[in-house]
Amino acid sequence: MLEAIKPKQAKVTEVQRSEGALVLNTENGLLKIEPVNANIIRVVYTLEDKFSAVRGLGIEPQKVFEGWEFKENEQTVMLDTGELQLYIRKSDSRMTYFDGKGRRLTGEPEKNGKELVPFDSFKTVLDDTAVVEKIETPDGIKEVVLDSKKKYDRQLYHTRLNFEWDKDEALYGMGQNEEGYLNLRGTRQYIHQANMKIAMPFLMSTNGYGILLDTYAPVIFNDNAFGSYLYGEASAELDYYFIRGESFDQIIGGYRQLTGRASMLPLWAFGFMQSQERYETQQEIIDTVKRYRELGVPLDGIVLDWQSWEEGMWGQKTFDTERFPDAKNMMEQVHELGAHLMISIWPNMVEHCENYKEMKANNGLFQRSEIYNAFSSEARKLYWKQAKEGLFSKGVDAWWCDSSEPFTPEWNNPVKPEPDQNLTAFHNTCRTYMDEVYTNAYPYMHAKTIYEGQRETDGQKRVVNLTRSGYTGIQKYGTILWSGDTSAKWSTLKNQIAAGLNYCASGLPYWTMDIGAFFVKQGHMWFWDGDYEGGCSDLGYRELYTRWYQLGAFLPVFRSHGTDCRREIWNYGKKGEFFYDAIEKITHLRYQLMPYIYSLAGMVSQKHGTILRLLAFDFINDAKVYDIDDQFMFGPSLMVCPVTAPMYYEADSKPIEGVAKTRKVYLPAGSDWYDFWTEKRFKGGQSIEAEAPIDRIPIYVKAGSILPMSEQIQHTGQMKDDCFMLVVYPGEDGSFTLYQDERNGYGYEEGKFTTTELTWSDSEKKLTIHPHKGEYPSMPEKVTFLKRIVG
Repeated sequence: MLEAIKPKQAKVTEVQRSEGALVLNTENGLLKIEPVNANIIRVVYTLEDKFSAVRGLGIEPQKVFEGWEFKENEQTVMLDTGELQLYIRKSDSRMTYFDGKGRRLTGEPEKNGKELVPFDSFKTVLDDTAVVEKIETPDGIKEVVLDSKKKYDRQLYHTRLNFEWDKDEALYGMGQNEEGYLNLRGTRQYIHQANMKIAMPFLMSTNGYGILLDTYAPVIFNDNAFGSYLYGEASAELDYYFIRGESFDQIIGGYRQLTGRASMLPLWAFGFMQSQERYETQQEIIDTVKRYRELGVPLDGIVLDWQSWEEGMWGQKTFDTERFPDAKNMMEQVHELGAHLMISIWPNMVEHCENYKEMKANNGLFQRSEIYNAFSSEARKLYWKQAKEGLFSKGVDAWWCDSSEPFTPEWNNPVKPEPDQNLTAFHNTCRTYMDEVYTNAYPYMHAKTIYEGQRETDGQKRVVNLTRSGYTGIQKYGTILWSGDTSAKWSTLKNQIAAGLNYCASGLPYWTMDIGAFFVKQGHMWFWDGDYEGGCSDLGYRELYTRWYQLGAFLPVFRSHGTDCRREIWNYGKKGEFFYDAIEKITHLRYQLMPYIYSLAGMVSQKHGTILRLLAFDFINDAKVYDIDDQFMFGPSLMVCPVTAPMYYEADSKPIEGVAKTRKVYLPAGSDWYDFWTEKRFKGGQSIEAEAPIDRIPIYVKAGSILPMSEQIQHTGQMKDDCFMLVVYPGEDGSFTLYQDERNGYGYEEGKFTTTELTWSDSEKKLTIHPHKGEYPSMPEKVTFLKRIVG
């Protein structure tokens, strides 16, 4: 008969306080509990003789915190910070978390709470014997390693952190998924970089906590019959942070304390950005901006997609002088028109271009690759030098760091790969070129290249970097992320809402998408999967584009982009036609809300705020909102309810008959609500049918809100800083912080900004404008506030 061999348990044998941490020796490894503050605890578990001295790439240095105590008895070790209590069972190191009042937040299961499985890690040797094939991909020519030698590097671990999550708690975050999952309970998520996926190893719970895994390789979130856990593909040890918070805002504040304060984008970055695959000449760019001005439709950004370089010089960071004969003059004209230019740059460079040759001569490339090594400080400096000399010196305002994963093996497949195949292919491809503990971290390092380079070059122009992938801490580098190369379908439009909400629930503030989807038609590759062969001449696509555009107007960053057909407003009709008029109407509203939006951005930087908010941010006590994936809060005041199904036309301009022009909306409990368009007041805690004709996206304003608004403008440079309309929605007490600064530059880091507290007393029906705090250069001597009380 077989003999049952008992598994080794992490029985605690010794407990000692040392250098701001509680260190537990166990019969199966070392455990370190390190309070960061009263609400954040770091946990490290290793099977080695000592803990790693390497700090995570995205983690900022923290001061030693000593404001905690611990108690020990025969069964338990208890650590108490005042706000957070951690109980550790001595027999096996099982951990359970409670808040300061003794309410259970979460904990590990009865067995195997923390697991480490060792494996041997090897480096790839790409010498002359390696078999490497060059293939053409949508992201340029890439090299695929078919066979190579391996060299032993070191022992690493697969990690697994198991949980007992409560039946009714909802979990959000873990970056961006494309499948439309909002509440992640009951799902399995693969957290790695991909074209339409953004990896972030951070989640938040409606029970009042967040968890940040400090790992930089792929992660799996799992909550199904096989267990509830967070799995890490490759680490030296299990390392994570537990963050307690009374609200999601407080939890995200904890995440940003650990990983860095979000940097402030310039005011213009919150205006409309017109992009297109692609503008081909200097004159086309200037003419596009001029036409927007002639039509009176607001615009702040024009985007130059790939191939600004000479033909055949993929990744070269200079202008093709035949198509862009005087880039400096082009930029001057764009600026004179009150607009700004964003340009696409890539991490890969073809071997016959000058940037590649210079990078190779300075050992700045990955081995046998056309991609620069962003983990090398010297390569980062050289990459910025090339971008500065070829582009930034011409007056370029912003960057579009495309393909920042930088490998997307899923696009090399004839059919869409299975999710687990995707994770494996991504990790294996990346570790061919980089340390496998950092395969998710390239986009973070690439963003660091741009941010640090531009900050050293020009402190008057805030960094704006639209990048496709990100990771822990990237918010401090002036980044905006977008959802990748989507396809034009109504189902995709709906899924974009949850994608953006979970992304922002991952601690990252600035997200956008390709309004109208990148692919509109059907191509021969699996990802080229649009439903509209007629492009923008198809009335079915015009309706989809209009609804997508209305959603885009209520994202942190407002941007249209794609291929297969043009995206400028005049391609969707003309003034007096309802698609054109609906697009123009919502663009004007975006700009009228600019004082509100920029104030929210100020609070992102100053107070760790979040603009794009799933409903549980503000209504965590109403469990009905936990699974609502097609409504969200835009700041604290506006609930946006996009239309995600056709009402007028199917594809090929086929009219739809008998469909009501309404959608169901749930009004969260705990507040009254106003229809933004009609100003009719509703009680919360009920579902209603909201009017939703093509020129109206349902928007509801929370009672007690104060909305600072601007007059109609054509670009943010016209927005007055000395006159605002304050629109008050009575029903409960309310407040809002109006933020103002120089609108560009980094003076705000030195406190050069003002805040004006606005408060509404509902019982007195009184709006109070409190004296402003702070100052900044060029601030107005006097600010005039007009007011309107709704109802």
